[in-house]
Order: sequence, then structure tokens, then C-alpha cells
Amino acid sequence: MGTGAGIYLLFSEVDFLRPIGNAVGPFFLEVLPVLIFAILYVTFCKIRLHELWFSPWHVWLQVIRLAIAGLLIVAMSRTDDGLRLVLEGVFVCVMCPTAAAAAVITDKLGGSIASMTVYTLIDNCLSAILIPLMFPLAEKGDGISFLASFLVILEKVVIVLIFPFICAMATRRWLPRIAGMIQSAKDLGFYMWAFNLSIVMGMTLHNILSAEVAGQTMALLLISPLAVTFILFGIGKSIGRHYGESICGGQALGQKNTIVGIWLTVTYLNPIAALAPCAYVVWQNLVNAWQLWCKEKYGHLKW
Repeated sequence: MGTGAGIYLLFSEVDFLRPIGNAVGPFFLEVLPVLIFAILYVTFCKIRLHELWFSPWHVWLQVIRLAIAGLLIVAMSRTDDGLRLVLEGVFVCVMCPTAAAAAVITDKLGGSIASMTVYTLIDNCLSAILIPLMFPLAEKGDGISFLASFLVILEKVVIVLIFPFICAMATRRWLPRIAGMIQSAKDLGFYMWAFNLSIVMGMTLHNILSAEVAGQTMALLLISPLAVTFILFGIGKSIGRHYGESICGGQALGQKNTIVGIWLTVTYLNPIAALAPCAYVVWQNLVNAWQLWCKEKYGHLKW
């Protein structure tokens, strides 16, 4: 995270480096889907088909996510513009689909990649249907149709989730030697994810620094996602613990695809509210970093 922020500041604030940053920046945006594909392909090569199974916690987390989102919609309808903007940002953080790369952190923390993958597929496919239905209730967008939104989200699900899964299963079936080499490369997916995070962090810092919003509103949009992060991770872990999947539950409800969240905010809500999912990038990955530190130091999570 520090590397991504530092590189962004270096190539955006230093005069003689700024032209390079302006030229390379769009390239990294195009590379992100390819990088996520590669990260998940490497991770999915560890999965066996018979390990994929459905669990009741998959349903409970969806019910909780929708219940919280419903309460936020009601709250937004009864507040003034200033607080409504903050609630819109919180609403996006809650409704964001689970990050495709959540399986990478789940694996690193000792959770089940297979169970996490099943939930991620369910969550993203359901989000493709629910988001175009629920977001207009929060605030009218600019005429974005249900079909257009559905296809955009579904395209992201297919590219970054389904395709790498199919390729990984095909590799395990017909190219077992290659699959074995990938599996033996310790933490390969994790370090690829860390590189991806540095790019996302640079994008996040750009969005925050270029935002034109009053100081108090800015502070609330940056701080409120911290509370949301703890609430979602906490609820997810509590539900998952009842089914022996505390790690999966926490990552499933807490680790969000904030890139999609930012796009959703700009599309449906007040674009300024996109600062909230930007801040969520920082908070969720600080939680991830703390969990990884606990796992490394104590051999288990303290939370």
C-alpha cells in the first residue's frame, strides 16, 4: 500500500516524472483485469472440484448484506443532503460485491479457498441482479438501464471469476504437471495480489486528492468506511464461526471489490460519494495486513 501511494505521488507531483506517469497510468488500468485473472488462475489451481460445496453461511451473509442495505436506503430517505451523501458512500461499501481476490487472502490465512470461491460466485452473480434494482432506490442515476448494468457487472464476473476457474480446472485435468508447478510456487498468488494492490492504492490516492468536497463531509466519507469495515468483518466472522468458517465469513462479507463500487457510485449515486469505497480500500487492507501479521506471529488469528 505504501509503495503504491509513494509511486503515485512521485510520478504525479515531480515535474519531470509527471509525463511518464500520465502515459503509464492508463496502461495499468487496462492491465488490472488481466492481473486479477492471473491471480485467481494461480489460486484456483489449488482447488479440487469435489471440494466445492454450498454452506448455510453463504445464505446468511447475503441476507445480512441486504438487510443492512435496506436500512441504509430508509435512512437516506429521511436525512438532509450532507448526511445523505455520507450514507450513500456507506451504502456502496455494503452493497459492493465480494472481491475476486478474497480467495487469495483466505488461502494465506488458512481458510478454505473452495468455500470462498463458491460464495464469491454466488455474491457476484446476485449482485449483478440486485444492484441495478436497489441503487435507483437510493438515488436516481442518469438513465442507466437494468440490462446495461446487469451486463457490465456480469462481464466482470465472467472475466475475473469464471474464466480463470475454468482454465484452472482444465489445467488440473489435462496439464497436471503445470498445475503441480503452480501449486509448488509458494505464495505466488499472494505476491501477485500485493502488486495489484499497489496499483489500486495509487488509483485510490488519486481519487481522494482530486476530490472537491467540504472538509467535514470529506472527513466523514473517509472515516465512516472504517466503522463499516469492522462491522462487516465482525459480522462475517461471527456467522462463519458457527459453521467452522470464521476466516471465510470475515473475508466474504468484509473484503470488497471497491473498483466496481467506485463505478457503481459514479453511475447511480452522487460521484462525490465514491470517496467512501476509495477509503474502504485502505481500511479493508489494513485489516487484512493485521490478520496476516497475527497469522504469521501467533499461527492463528486473534480476532
